[in-house]
Amino acid sequence: QVQLVESGGELVQTGGTLQLSCVASIRPFTRYVMGWFRQAPGKEREFIAGINWSGRPTVYSDSVQGRFTISRDNAASTVSLLMLNLQPADSGVYYCAAKDRPSPIQQDNYDFWGHGTQVTVSS
Repeated sequence: QVQLVESGGELVQTGGTLQLSCVASIRPFTRYVMGWFRQAPGKEREFIAGINWSGRPTVYSDSVQGRFTISRDNAASTVSLLMLNLQPADSGVYYCAAKDRPSPIQQDNYDFWGHGTQVTVSS
């Protein structure tokens, strides 16, 4: 059974830092592109960051480019998202996702999803 389990979300102040982690039970992990998505209340889910199986390339949405960094540890089957200079607009539920198909990393056609972790940035 495929599982993606996110952790690391919490309440932080504007300008703060968080690191999210996602542990994946999918095998082989290196077969999958990994992505992070975000859904704010009343809004559609949006792509935040993605990473190819080898660690390159990485892709970011314009809203987080330069502040967020996605990385993966293939030996540990984990993907992380380091978030710097957090803003209230970054609040939402963050989902880890995986896909094994030849399509753009930012395309929302991922096969497997976690249950999400809540990030709240106070102003």
